[in-house]
Amino acid sequence: MSVTEIWVISFGYLHGAPPAAHLTLDLRKHFKDPHVDPALRRLTAHDLPVRRAVLGTPGIREAITAAALVADAFDAGPTEAPLTIAVGCAGGRHRAATVAMALARRLGRTGTAVHLIHRDLGKPVVERTATGDAVAPAGA
Repeated sequence: MSVTEIWVISFGYLHGAPPAAHLTLDLRKHFKDPHVDPALRRLTAHDLPVRRAVLGTPGIREAITAAALVADAFDAGPTEAPLTIAVGCAGGRHRAATVAMALARRLGRTGTAVHLIHRDLGKPVVERTATGDAVAPAGA
């Protein structure tokens, strides 16, 4: 086995630059954002309604499968090394964290050590416009 361990890191682009990774999944433009639903906005991937909304989005499960296949390709490589997969969305509380959790769970079934980090999950909600841009704080 070439991959000695896998790091899966969820993050929000509105909280800073993406972490260094071998593979970065940018979920911002292609998958519906639960943030737009006021009932889900303040919840996180730790809440079942958020996970249901994200995992019920067309294409998300296929993206998770594709990322797992990329991890398999790294595992087939000739050099032993850790693999880092970063999963990002706007705020890091809904899509990225849910997909990272599902991906880590799936990758963990192979017996490889998988470490899951949610860089921005606990950070405050970033208020945004309908297009996803952060709203400047009052007085800024």
